[in-house]
Amino acid sequence: MTQLNVAVSAMINAPAQVVYIILSDYRHHHPHILPKDYFTGLEVEEGGQGEGTVFKSGMKIMGQAQPFRMRVTEPEPGRVLAETDLSNGLVTTFTVNPNGPERAEVTFATVWQPASGFRGWVERLTAPMFLKRVYRRELQILDAYARQTRNKLNEEKRSI
Repeated sequence: MTQLNVAVSAMINAPAQVVYIILSDYRHHHPHILPKDYFTGLEVEEGGQGEGTVFKSGMKIMGQAQPFRMRVTEPEPGRVLAETDLSNGLVTTFTVNPNGPERAEVTFATVWQPASGFRGWVERLTAPMFLKRVYRRELQILDAYARQTRNKLNEEKRSI
């Protein structure tokens, strides 16, 4: 069966290093960029900073909360972060590319194997549009959050 792929990109008005700090910090920053209309929170179980982090969260889909548990890897530290669903293998990557000193192009991309049968048919019809809407909103929040906290994050970056 064919995998489904969804990707959304946006320009973020903050340096790439600052954006990556936000995305990779699951205790202090990443929870702030999750749209509350779609996500049910984020609870770190292990780690909390990049590679090796394990967390629980949930997504509101068609009025119901769907829980998930993810493990974080860094295929390209400082540029690519990946979250893998421990129950079904779904993978979401966050790719951060510099676009000058004060901007970054950020792409959220998810790849997964849809269910079979009628459920899979519905998933193939609805999930890509739904995820694109979620990712567009999350990128908007990321842009605003990165601009609001830029000075603080630049200080953190210097101390790393």
